[in-house]
Amino acid sequence: MLELRHVSFGVDDTEGEKEIIRDISLEIPKNKVVVITGPNGGGKSTLAKLIAGIERPSSGQILFNGEDITKKTVTERAKLGIGFAFQTPVKFKGIQVLDLIRLASGKKIPLAEACEYLSAVGLCANDYIGRDVNASLSGGELKRIEIATVLAKASSLSIFDEPEAGIDLWSFQNLIEVFEKMRAHIENSSIVIISHQERILNIADEILVLKEGQLVAKGCKEEILPTLIGTSSAVAACRMSGI
Repeated sequence: MLELRHVSFGVDDTEGEKEIIRDISLEIPKNKVVVITGPNGGGKSTLAKLIAGIERPSSGQILFNGEDITKKTVTERAKLGIGFAFQTPVKFKGIQVLDLIRLASGKKIPLAEACEYLSAVGLCANDYIGRDVNASLSGGELKRIEIATVLAKASSLSIFDEPEAGIDLWSFQNLIEVFEKMRAHIENSSIVIISHQERILNIADEILVLKEGQLVAKGCKEEILPTLIGTSSAVAACRMSGI
């Protein structure tokens, strides 16, 4: 589905170019939940933005379903089936939740269907469907509404950048349930989540670990998770799963 070939990314600072992503090559196949984790400042969110088209690589290639999308814009990639949920959701002045969900879906879906997406992320549809997407909503509410738009879009590749950021414990529990449902019904699509949270790591098929802009570990959760939380490894279980 998605392939990165020797992707690097840098920005200019006072001392010249600072490399944030360093020669990363990886593949994300269909029907998988992949969680990208690692220390703060390791390049996780930057990598997600490179995949979504928010940033463009300094070098290397990004392919989606065999097509080179390296130079394609966010909009072009969205049309191909790549959805992205920001760590800090964007506020839209003068637009209602219903309109936002319909825009995400690409069609004028019925009110009842839009309400189903809100219910899926733990929001009472009657309380939110007609509200404006602005500063009157809390960070947790905005985050869940944004996830509802990703569900409505039904992307073949959905990317979530630290979805747990800024939400309360109840919202986090609901968020886990949303991802578990998505994982249970995944078909001809994949999910990429940027996260530090062990409970999110636990629903992964595969975990990628980034440190200082480099991919330092990759494998199934049974192999990688124990090395991150300090418990014994279960490599045999990983091999038996065929990952």
